[in-house]
Amino acid sequence: MNWKHVLVLTAALSALGAVGAQSNTVTLKALFMKQAAYSEADIQAMTSDFEKANPGLKVSLEFVPYEALHDKIVAAQGAGAAGYDVVLFDVIWPAEFSQNGFLQDVTARIPAAWSSQIFSGAWTTVSYGDKRFGMPWILDTMYLYYNADMLKKAGIKSPPKTWDELAKDAQLLKTKKIVQYPVVWSWSQAEALVCTYTTVISAYGGQFFDPQGNPAFQTGGGLKALQYMTDSLKKGLSNPHSTEYLEEDVRRVFSSGQAAFALNWTYMYNLANDPKQSKVAGKVGIVPAPGVKGLTQVSAMNGSMGLGISPTSQHQEEAWKYIVALTSRPVQEKYAKLSLPIWKASYTQPAVMKGQEPLIKAADKALNAMYPRPLTPRYQELSVALQKALQQALLGKATPQAALQDAATQAAKLK
Repeated sequence: MNWKHVLVLTAALSALGAVGAQSNTVTLKALFMKQAAYSEADIQAMTSDFEKANPGLKVSLEFVPYEALHDKIVAAQGAGAAGYDVVLFDVIWPAEFSQNGFLQDVTARIPAAWSSQIFSGAWTTVSYGDKRFGMPWILDTMYLYYNADMLKKAGIKSPPKTWDELAKDAQLLKTKKIVQYPVVWSWSQAEALVCTYTTVISAYGGQFFDPQGNPAFQTGGGLKALQYMTDSLKKGLSNPHSTEYLEEDVRRVFSSGQAAFALNWTYMYNLANDPKQSKVAGKVGIVPAPGVKGLTQVSAMNGSMGLGISPTSQHQEEAWKYIVALTSRPVQEKYAKLSLPIWKASYTQPAVMKGQEPLIKAADKALNAMYPRPLTPRYQELSVALQKALQQALLGKATPQAALQDAATQAAKLK
């Protein structure tokens, strides 16, 4: 055999070796969202650590805006093996997804001991009926953020504990010309609007449906919640552009010093206190969203999310391994600055508490008061109806009563 034959044989063997190495590598496709909670950099770092600990496993990450997440998951169901292995899903979707077979039932995979070690509110994120369709990952609710310097200038000694107090404080800040529009919200016609409305509903003791399953949000606490929201706009207490804002817009406005109060998720606390990203760093306070005197002490809604396995995945064991890694205590405690852990024991750990003690204190009350959005297989249709109705009222195109009645009529048809 001459040297040319040796070179050809060597090249062929190398190629076979490369093909063999590639064939032993499993690549998972995972779908996440771009905004809020863990950052893309955090998820990439978590994934890199997972890949290093699991040779032969790779994860291809895709990030989309929250508003596109639901439809991406649904559309991928027809893709078979080309679809996703792991998907991030919202607390409001298990009813629909389980009914349509979009998530694998993982109840049998979850160790019994985890049931008591993880917050009960977190488990509701991935549950429907008596089954669990994933692992809770993002434990979240909306908090009231405040600019401590602005409150001090106005002579306000402590943040508001009720929504009426917040309105009075906002009026004082406006009258003293400390800030033109004291409050900023995420009221764009999107799920964020339903989340803020749900938060206020929980304070006023309202409910979306009565025990018989009939719409009830058009009366009582549901109506009072929307009246409060529209009044804050009419009085010039809330930024009028709130009707166009999503959560990142709220963070931008608050961090630039253009608001004294903001309702937003956990992730904003450390970002608003980061001098590289915020003009109000060091001045940011956080408390649970307010309650209503005589009814509630705080208000909160369940904005948590979970990680699940697509039934079309060809690598379900590996997908579960990845989910277990990302939801584990060590990983959650390492990345606890933008999203708080699902594990009860984590809240005594210095890595979780250090530098964000006010957030932990607020979470202690808020996470135990999380109010659910309606659990229904037709939630997406209900949410769209609510979004449109709430916007109509906020934009002054309909009274709160008329807007909610219209949404209730549509909701009754979805039963």
